[in-house]
Order: sequence, then structure tokens, then C-alpha cells
Amino acid sequence: MLFRYTAVCVLFAGLMPCVLSAQSDETQTSEIHLELNALNETEAACRLTFVATNSTDQDIARAVFETVIFDSTGSVVTLSLFDFQSLPQGRPRVRQFDVRDLSCASIGRVLINGASTCTAGDADSTLCEKSLTLSSRVAAELLG
Repeated sequence: MLFRYTAVCVLFAGLMPCVLSAQSDETQTSEIHLELNALNETEAACRLTFVATNSTDQDIARAVFETVIFDSTGSVVTLSLFDFQSLPQGRPRVRQFDVRDLSCASIGRVLINGASTCTAGDADSTLCEKSLTLSSRVAAELLG
């Protein structure tokens, strides 16, 4: 009886690191996260400020996203390419884009329509679309 108890304890003790390792792998994220952080009026434009965080396993040399801005009634105001430049792995980057002749108060939603350019490891990649997650800290919704 004591032998069985000891054997079971040894077996579970041996499996515990495997279980803990599997749990830590599940909690790690592999994403490119874009957050619409602020909308600020300038003299001739609305400045959109994004925080981009690349938590994938590789550096992004260049990321350009097709971005559509809708007004508060749902009408398309503009479609532009926002060049987020390089997004190094594990380091947040702040990127700002001015949309001329647009009031920030009129923005209802911002749509990331897809990646126009995504370069990782000196080659075109689908990483920018497959790993993209979005959030917004402002009243305007960020969709993708």
C-alpha cells in the first residue's frame, strides 16, 4: 500500500512540470495588437494615435494597413493606407496619422480593412492579418 502511494506521488510529481509548461504556453499571446489610443484636433486635421505592440515571434520590417474611416452615421469618409513602419518584436510603438479636413468629433468607426504590406524576415508575410487584434480607448470603435 505504501509503495502504491509513493509510486502515484512520484508519477504526479513528474507530470507537474509538463502541466505547468502547457499552461504557460497557452497564456502566451502571439499577436500584433493595434490600439486606437487618441483622437486629437490639429489646425487642419484629425490626428489618430495608435499604439502597436508586436508580440509575435518575429520582427515586422514594415506593416501598412488599409484603413477606412466612417462618420457617426456610418458613411465612409476616407480610405487611406496607414504605414506603421517597423514593429519590432516585444516593443510597443506609437504611430500618428493626420487625416486632413476631418473633425475628430465626426469619426464614428475606424476599420482596419486589411494589410496592404506586411514584411517579416525579408519576405512578404500574412502575419499582419492572421495575428491582428484591435482595441480602442476612445469613443470611436476600431474594427477589423
